[in-house]
Amino acid sequence: MNDIPEPDRLGDAPHPRMTEQLFGQEAAEAAFLDAWTTGRLHHGWLLTGPRGVGKATLAWRIARFLLTDPAAGADTLDPPAGHPALPRIRALSEPGLMLLRRPWDDKAKKLKTQITVDEVRRLGGFFGMSSGGRRVVIVDPADDLNPSAANAILKLLEEPPAAATLLLISHQPARLLPTIRSRCRVLRLGPLSPDALRAAVVQAGGHEAAAAPLAEGSVGAALELAEGGSDIYEALIDLFARPTLDRARARALADACAGKAGSARLDATIGALARLLHRAARAGLIGPPADAPDAEVAALTRLAPHDAAARAWAKLAQEVGDRIGHARAVNVDPAAIVWDALARIDDQARRI
Repeated sequence: MNDIPEPDRLGDAPHPRMTEQLFGQEAAEAAFLDAWTTGRLHHGWLLTGPRGVGKATLAWRIARFLLTDPAAGADTLDPPAGHPALPRIRALSEPGLMLLRRPWDDKAKKLKTQITVDEVRRLGGFFGMSSGGRRVVIVDPADDLNPSAANAILKLLEEPPAAATLLLISHQPARLLPTIRSRCRVLRLGPLSPDALRAAVVQAGGHEAAAAPLAEGSVGAALELAEGGSDIYEALIDLFARPTLDRARARALADACAGKAGSARLDATIGALARLLHRAARAGLIGPPADAPDAEVAALTRLAPHDAAARAWAKLAQEVGDRIGHARAVNVDPAAIVWDALARIDDQARRI
């Protein structure tokens, strides 16, 4: 079991449950503490914001806080040192804690692409066996819930068990059921400041030099870029800086994601594609980033010269994200997933 990858962990960085300090999200921490100290603790919390800004780290800080007998007037989420629940939380053996994430498919020998309803049904036994104290459920991320699982979570939010707190992490809350969103209190986490980003990157085991502007305040993006993502993004910029797509190079970029050996490359490539579309949409409104290198400035200027282009890229970002999510759910060949995205970006570029 120790060889099974954790879907809610980024590469070789420590899992969020092992990360004790949260940088740059003081407002979100203060909002939760205020709800606790005023006796208005909601049963459902939706932690939203860009990937890699500390949503999961905050969820685990909240879980440790709630499961270590916090004082009514607590002024920090830091748990008491030496509390017996802390090692159990790190080992995922704390009776009052349940983590829902994409499960391992033992038959296919890989992680499933969604959180299934069978995972959510485990909560029945969890709440039945832990009825004597506070219970915490972390869903990481709620974006991965399949329709049946999402409806099961909705029922739980509508009729929450006593002393239960559900922490739903979401990178794209607009894609969740509106009824799930309406039954949760939202904690929004924004991009980290440069200083907070550097500190968080070092805590995650990276070098502070990885906290480059291209990461846009995201620890996850910074680590991904440092581990090859920046090279992939530069390759995308080079592809779309030209008026005609170099199909051979585009095909090579897609083929590099094929097979088990390309799984990590696929994740980095999908991240780079999303980054390109996001930055193109923003460039159409306010121009390329001031700190962007000349090659990126040239590419973004070509791709997004006006507001109409910005709207087109934003729409395409949504469409490409949806298609990638569906394709991964039904096990489409990774190379085909990337090639489809590249072809759609090229088609849009020709329309500008």
